[in-house]
Amino acid sequence: FSDPFINRQRANDFIQTDTRLEAIPQDRIRKRIKTHQERQREICEDYRPCENYAFQHGYAAAYRHYFGRRRTK
Repeated sequence: FSDPFINRQRANDFIQTDTRLEAIPQDRIRKRIKTHQERQREICEDYRPCENYAFQHGYAAAYRHYFGRRRTK
């Protein structure tokens, strides 16, 4: 029978790296550009009532509650 655990030297053997030359710049661009949800979460985290609401209802619902509908008079 074989050991179910992988030793440290072989831990990353199953991960395939993308060796194409254009893959590295694309990865950097992907990491630099934030998704819509990340931006909404950061906005919500900066506003304390929104963050408290998010702990109970989630960040998407909290953002919609506080910033989703713009109140105009």
